[in-house]
Amino acid sequence: MSGIFSPGKLMLTSEYFAIDGALVLAVPTKLGQEFFFDEKDDQKSLIFWEAHHQNKLWLRAVIDYKNWQILETNLPSSAEFILKTLKNVQQLSETRFKSNFTYHLKTNLQFPADYGLGSSSTLMTNLAEWAGIDPFYLNSISLGGSGYDIAVAKEKSAVLFQSKPMITYEKVDFNPPFKNELIFIHLNQKQDSREGISFYKSKSKSQILVDEFSDITRKVLLCNELENFSELMMIHEQKISKFLEIPTVRERFFADCPVFVKSLGAWGGDFVMSAKFHGYKDYFWGKGFNTVFEWSDIINL
Repeated sequence: MSGIFSPGKLMLTSEYFAIDGALVLAVPTKLGQEFFFDEKDDQKSLIFWEAHHQNKLWLRAVIDYKNWQILETNLPSSAEFILKTLKNVQQLSETRFKSNFTYHLKTNLQFPADYGLGSSSTLMTNLAEWAGIDPFYLNSISLGGSGYDIAVAKEKSAVLFQSKPMITYEKVDFNPPFKNELIFIHLNQKQDSREGISFYKSKSKSQILVDEFSDITRKVLLCNELENFSELMMIHEQKISKFLEIPTVRERFFADCPVFVKSLGAWGGDFVMSAKFHGYKDYFWGKGFNTVFEWSDIINL
């Protein structure tokens, strides 16, 4: 079977406000999602779908794509999402699911599903590359969201991204001299980003505030010293905390931490970013957070 790979992502700046056009800095992760495909001219018009988590099968489905019916599956709700997405692929593609071929399609998510590194965005990007279609549009009609994660998966690079007035992004060389001082801690749960986005959208916001996050992103990109970077991260956290009217992750879990702690993506789960200090591993482990990565462990730059 032939294969495609898309990396996962971590969103360093402008979470939530990315939806309203704030400039985002996001970086690719070493782990991502693989997509394998094969087709056979047997006139049966079937899709054999297998989805794996870290090489272990979790979803299988047989789909009749002439009638868009699920013939077999072990997880009906997940299979329905796959059917909907593949039907979108058919509508957008000039070649896929247009004949009577049988398709054998297999995915492998390399990271745990609760990491929040982009299981959906990497799937959309892989499918779009395979089908020769626009990944941003496929993502928009299948899932929604700003699309920054699609840009990272597509370019396999750090990106500066804006969703408004239209989607624009550029690859950037984000290689701060203090990168080896940064660490990433998983909060032992996945946050529902759609739920967080819905809450964010319910609150009134000004263009001035959106622009403030874009300004922070530009300053972060130019940072050469950890001290300045740390200050920007703390300002960023306080601005979102004040807007959402919820405590920062530092206030909730790490009030006695001697350095900054910043949420990455939807607040309440997934990863946070911090910096090394004496005994940092014992500190986070002692609070029950045992997954601690250094920059070189997780970031693919």
